[in-house]
Amino acid sequence: MSRNYYISQAGRLRRKDNTIYLEKEDQSRVPIPIEDVDAFYLYGELDLNTRILNFMAQKQVPIHIFNYYGYYSGTYYPREYLNSGFLTVKQVQHYERKSKRLPIAREFVSAAVANILRNLRYRANRNSDCSEQLSIIEAIKTEIAHAQRVDELMGYEGNIRETYYRAFNAIINLQTPFEKRVRQPPDNPINAAISFGNSLMYTACLTEIYRTQLNPTISFLHEPGERRFSLSLDLAEIFKPILIDRVIFRLFNRGQLKEAKHFETEMEGCYLNERGRRLFLQAFDDQLKQTIDHRKLNRKVSYQRLIRLECYKLIKHLTGMETYQAFRAWW
Repeated sequence: MSRNYYISQAGRLRRKDNTIYLEKEDQSRVPIPIEDVDAFYLYGELDLNTRILNFMAQKQVPIHIFNYYGYYSGTYYPREYLNSGFLTVKQVQHYERKSKRLPIAREFVSAAVANILRNLRYRANRNSDCSEQLSIIEAIKTEIAHAQRVDELMGYEGNIRETYYRAFNAIINLQTPFEKRVRQPPDNPINAAISFGNSLMYTACLTEIYRTQLNPTISFLHEPGERRFSLSLDLAEIFKPILIDRVIFRLFNRGQLKEAKHFETEMEGCYLNERGRRLFLQAFDDQLKQTIDHRKLNRKVSYQRLIRLECYKLIKHLTGMETYQAFRAWW
């Protein structure tokens, strides 16, 4: 079950004894049950001090911080409490050896493509004209198994996503046609929603990685680099189609997210306004809490738990217990 706490208004976070309070601008105070929080997502202009940060570290609660436009700025990542030198060595070995890295990277891409195709087929069965995109992606998909380098896989994945995004005009009821994916900055409501959602997916994966012994800076598809948790980017590729994209489709097609009401256009680009962010955050959190009947576990599992299970599967692969098979939606 998702236990994330989203704060989108201005105020102060204060600690009194073992309780955290959100002090709003109108001087009202809202107690936050810290024992029931997995991670904080801070969007508003909030003041907090080292007492709060120390308390979060004690409780092992990450704080994800987003900028004025709602995009990810960074994470207060408490000291890791599930350290495993053995597993870190295994992660490094699998990154350094092409024969070990390539199968993991290929599995990330293959699962992402399978989930993209699942979305397109579902929409095609509901009278969305996605036939051209389905055909192109199926053709590119066959090349994934033959890729001999990680950058090849990244190229195939990029081409598939660009093709996938071209189907959004058929899937979503839009006032303004969606021409192409533009990131920095997003230039229209769909690009703004995708960028906003992807940053949520990245941080959701980071939160779940923190609850395991995996090192978030050692990745296999995306190249590890300075100042980023690249393993989160790897895992996010799998879940963006079934978490973020489905939220976007639903919000626009149900008329909940409206171009004129929930977006602002400035010289820097197009962004969700505060009302739009709150609406998206609620829909995303609802999606994380939603459960499915897990075929292998024979019990109900939330979408958020699926991300944690993906981490566990990767650990089993790295330690030689079980070959990694990335998650593919069946619904």
